[in-house]
Amino acid sequence: MAQPIAKSRLLCRTAPTKNRLVFPLSDSFAPAQKSLITVSLLLLGLAAIFSALNVSKAKKLKSTAADAAMLRENSEQYRLKKENELKMRETAIAAAQSKLTERDSKTVASEEQLTKVLSEKQQLEAKLQGKDAAIAALQKQIDEKQPASANPGAPSMVELQAQLDDARQQLDDAEREKSLLAEKVQTVRERSSQLEDEKKRRAVANGKVGVRGTILVVNRAYNFVVLNLGGRHGVEPHSEMLIVRDGTYIGKIRISSVEPATAIGDIITSTLARGVQVQKGDIVIYAGSNS
Repeated sequence: MAQPIAKSRLLCRTAPTKNRLVFPLSDSFAPAQKSLITVSLLLLGLAAIFSALNVSKAKKLKSTAADAAMLRENSEQYRLKKENELKMRETAIAAAQSKLTERDSKTVASEEQLTKVLSEKQQLEAKLQGKDAAIAALQKQIDEKQPASANPGAPSMVELQAQLDDARQQLDDAEREKSLLAEKVQTVRERSSQLEDEKKRRAVANGKVGVRGTILVVNRAYNFVVLNLGGRHGVEPHSEMLIVRDGTYIGKIRISSVEPATAIGDIITSTLARGVQVQKGDIVIYAGSNS
């Protein structure tokens, strides 16, 4: 009876092994598992480092893009500003050239008028000399026709008196015409002198265009400036000067008072751009007289 019991126990122990496989565990499995964990941790650390580097690089790229956009915007604003300054400068140059052309045309017209007046003056002076000769002849004729002594062959007193009255009438007419001619000659001489002075003044003004100076003082309360140019430099009252800063035209002034070495000019506010103010040290360029 003892042997069957042992056999049944053996069957009970070995029965489960028929349904599953059992592999023996190696002694090196535990260290390999630790190595895998270590490698995984290292990879995770490297991934975190690369992620941080990528984030930093992305921020840097974003900052660089923002700087580039700002630089591009500033460059565009600078370009627009320079274009506006160039347009203003071209406008100022065109105005100066137009004024110079107008002055030249006035000079030509004045010279033509002067030539005409001088010719008229010569004609009037010739007429005046002719009238002087005619008056002298009439006076001589009157003197010769004065009644003296009785002469049987001479004209009667009535005839002589009529001739004398006629000669005196002609003399009076000649005197009046002479007076009118003298007035015309005087008028022509004055006009000729004015035209000569105008011609000289314009010649001097043409030579002064482009004279440069500097603003010494700016009075914003009364809107005027003091210049280091004066009468000895050819500056005249009521003449205009261009204001330039860093090579850019910014406005005009009109001279109101002139001293030998300095001058005072009123700022023409209508020529200034919005927000622009005249400053000490700005350059002024002579632009000529308004006359």
